[in-house]
Amino acid sequence: MTEPVAQTPPLPARGAPLHLRILQTTDVHGHLLPFDYYTNQSDRPWGLARLATLIRRARSEVGAANCLLFDNGDFLQGTPLTDLTAQPDHGWTEAHPVIAAMNDIGYDAGTLGNHEFNFGLDWLMETLAQARFPLTCCNVLTRRGATPTEDTSLLPPYLLLDRQLEDTDGQTQRLRIGVLGLVPPQILTWDHARLSDRVEVRDMVESARAWVPVLHAAGADLVVVLAHSGLDPGPDRPMMENAARALARLPGIDALLAGHSHKSFPSTDHQGIAGADATRGTLHDTPCVMAGFRGDHLGQLDLTMSHDGTKWRVTGHQSRLLPASSAQPCPALCTLLDIAHHHTLTLTAREIGQSLSPLHSYLSLVRDDPILHLVNDAQHRALAGILANGPLAQLPLLSACAPFKTGGRGGPLHFTDIPEGPLRLRHIADLYGFPNTLCGLLVTGAELRDWLERAAICFNRLAPGLPDQPLLDPAVPGHDFDVIDGLSYAIDLSQPARYDISGALIHPEAQRIRDLRHAGKPVRDDAHFIVATNSYRAHGGGPFAPLAANGLIYSGTRPVRDILADHVAALGQIGAAARPTWRFAPLPGTTVTVETGPGLRAHPADIAALNAIDLGLTDTGFLRLSLPLPDALPTLAHPVAAAYMDP
Repeated sequence: MTEPVAQTPPLPARGAPLHLRILQTTDVHGHLLPFDYYTNQSDRPWGLARLATLIRRARSEVGAANCLLFDNGDFLQGTPLTDLTAQPDHGWTEAHPVIAAMNDIGYDAGTLGNHEFNFGLDWLMETLAQARFPLTCCNVLTRRGATPTEDTSLLPPYLLLDRQLEDTDGQTQRLRIGVLGLVPPQILTWDHARLSDRVEVRDMVESARAWVPVLHAAGADLVVVLAHSGLDPGPDRPMMENAARALARLPGIDALLAGHSHKSFPSTDHQGIAGADATRGTLHDTPCVMAGFRGDHLGQLDLTMSHDGTKWRVTGHQSRLLPASSAQPCPALCTLLDIAHHHTLTLTAREIGQSLSPLHSYLSLVRDDPILHLVNDAQHRALAGILANGPLAQLPLLSACAPFKTGGRGGPLHFTDIPEGPLRLRHIADLYGFPNTLCGLLVTGAELRDWLERAAICFNRLAPGLPDQPLLDPAVPGHDFDVIDGLSYAIDLSQPARYDISGALIHPEAQRIRDLRHAGKPVRDDAHFIVATNSYRAHGGGPFAPLAANGLIYSGTRPVRDILADHVAALGQIGAAARPTWRFAPLPGTTVTVETGPGLRAHPADIAALNAIDLGLTDTGFLRLSLPLPDALPTLAHPVAAAYMDP
């Protein structure tokens, strides 16, 4: 694989320059070993153990003194090793495996990602105390001051790292590196139940604008910003989630390490975005690198620095991404993690129930999906028991969830594919990969319709009668496609999307949701319903409205994953029959193309049921299908009512 390389040639310098190599990991999400705990497959082309080999090699090339290693956040959550083994009540009593691995590799510093907060502040601070490297984050606050520099932050707002480097003449030069950490302010939305009344947040750009001069005043020769934030192509706005471009325009930042979006830079991922120069490896002329996710790349930023008699300046740089697949796993790190690895294997092998047919997510975005029905059933059953005999028990109870593994940025293997037979704990973790908790919302019919309009933005607008139009908008992740069980409805793709990915209303006149019914009857705007959903969505995660602000009637502490495991255990056996809930509105003569995982070929009956045509594999390994949209609506007699509610 050719490594993406972008560089700016060095400028002439006074005296001998020095070379500083900055290495970055980001969004590792607990992928320490090249092992997939959901499928029990080894030798995966990712993981921190592979990156450790690249890190050792990169250090040896320039000398350890001239090399710094940073992590950009989202390291403590994401696999059964982190989300099961390293959590309370699962029998693990040693140090957190991720922290142990990072200590062993020898990080110089890191910052937090949004997923670090998934398990609560107390757990987070106890876990971070195990780190032998410093962490910084300036915009998560325990007390807000009049200005950012008067805030009291959860972690140190910045770091000053004093290092002795060798210049090209072999002379020792002292360099003070200022490090600033930032996390998306949306953590208060995404983990509202765990963070509300405990911390506040500031806008990332506002915070950096205030703190960068403080670092320079403290003697920083170089300022590196660790921003757990991607590249938003739109205009700047307050409280941006992906603010890397806006940050790069701030004066005084010498290097920007980005993340969060699970994309890579420099690469073609951001082609056409204003200010993003993949050839030079810069954002608005600021050297930048962003190293993908799950440890699939190591970011490497080589800076040439020269002293002009007054101060050190960056006079050249080279930005590149080193693929994990090019390196063998570090044997010493694998040995260090061996006990935690086998503990996870034992834990995830526990049998929960039986599946009478395969369960897969290859078609979750084109048809009623048995996996979503299973999760929705578990949420519904749990909330129904909680509300039983209460004042809201007589209201219709619905359940909403979205598919989690639908390819996209995760690649052609990023799908759930569980064979018929025993359902183990690793399968449950695969079906529900996030530590969200259960919430109950009181909503109106109008709010239900709006909820579904926001979910439907994952589809492109289609021209009726044209062949092979791409169905899915690649900018919208599959986990934004909520399906609300207990309703029936059609999605009219001749209409534009009513909202954009940020949740902004862009086409007020558009209505994609058609024929919205409950128990066979049209849903009135003033009707009331209860919806079981997860904490992330209830508080406005993704492009969705924060309905919990006015409609929260229940907020639990148990992860939905545990509720799902209980549900499967209670049933004993589950099938894969889907109930009719949503469908595409008729577009006669229209066909669409969909990219899914090549594993779908093992399920030919599912392809045939859609009248789909296998168009072969794309250059990136996805299976491309062509399928027709319906010419007429199916007849549904009192759809899905019996699945949930007694008269």
